Formats: sequence, structure tokens, C-alpha cells
Amino acid sequence: MTGPDATTSASRAADTLRRLVVDVPDFPEPGVVFKDITPVLADHEAFGLVVEALADAGRDESGRSVVDHVVGMEARGFILAAPVALALGAGLVPVRKAGKLPRATYAESYALEYGEATLEVHRDALAAGDRVLLVDDVLATGGTIAATRLLVEHSGAVAHAVAVLMDLSFLPGREAIGDLPITSLMTV
Repeated sequence: MTGPDATTSASRAADTLRRLVVDVPDFPEPGVVFKDITPVLADHEAFGLVVEALADAGRDESGRSVVDHVVGMEARGFILAAPVALALGAGLVPVRKAGKLPRATYAESYALEYGEATLEVHRDALAAGDRVLLVDDVLATGGTIAATRLLVEHSGAVAHAVAVLMDLSFLPGREAIGDLPITSLMTV
């Protein structure tokens, strides 16, 4: 959805995130400030508000869903993508770490700060031409979202947009995902 209603929803969600997300210094390692979203998840109203604001990225100006599937990335992306998919009347497709899915998969590897990771999606999870909303908790370096976009494209589907709770502006995540529209409820 675009227009004043979507703007108000996103603004209320951003205020809620600023109020409830807890900074945890030196986790999981010294020098990192972890953004703990569990207080948002524990608050029914806050969680509902955030889900609706994320779902707006999969709607047109009239509020109608324009996506066939919502893809959630392991692990916190699953928590957010499932209710977003329900809100949009769309299917949920999980993207998992290598070796976690039981059937034939597409795989995509990408660089991490200290190594490499591989993500997978079932080969039959998406059909050619499906429009897909990618949902995750945080956009940091963009590697996870860029790899997920490639998995969607391997399936013949089309990445419609990305929706995240927050993006870390001091990291190059937005550049890594290129021209894919992004909805971020809060910029850190």
C-alpha cells in the first residue's frame, strides 16, 4: 500500500521499534551491538503493527496483495515472514542454511566477513513468474538478501521487493541489493 495510510503505518512501526528494540553491547562478540527484537515479538500490538507495516511492501496503492509468496530467511526472517504471508494471503517459502531442507534445492553461496555461507530453497517452492516479497529482520551487508534474490531468480520467480525491520546505514547493504525496492521500518 502506498499513500498516507502506509506512511502512517510505517511511521508508527518505526516509533514502536525505537521504543522496544534493545541494544545488547558486545554480543555475540566484543564490539558488536546486537539489536534484540524479542521485546517487539512479545508485545501483541507492536508485533501486529510491525507485521502490517512489512506487509505493505507487498501491496499496491489500493491495498491489494501483489505477491504470490513471501520468502523468509533463516532464522529471524521466518518469525516475521510467516505472519506477513498470512496478512498478504500469500504462501510462505523458507530459505534455509545448507543441508536443512529435505528435498532437491537450489543453493547460493555468499561471502561473510569471516568466511562463506550457503543458503538453499526447495526447487519446487516457487514457480516461474511468481512475484516474491523477501522478508528479514536486518539488512546489514546485504549478502543474505542478495543470495536469496538469486535463489528466487534460479526458480524463475521475480523478486518484487524487500521488507526488513531495520537497516544498518553504516554497512553497504542497500548497495548489495541493487535496484530491488526496499522497505525498512527503521534505519540505524
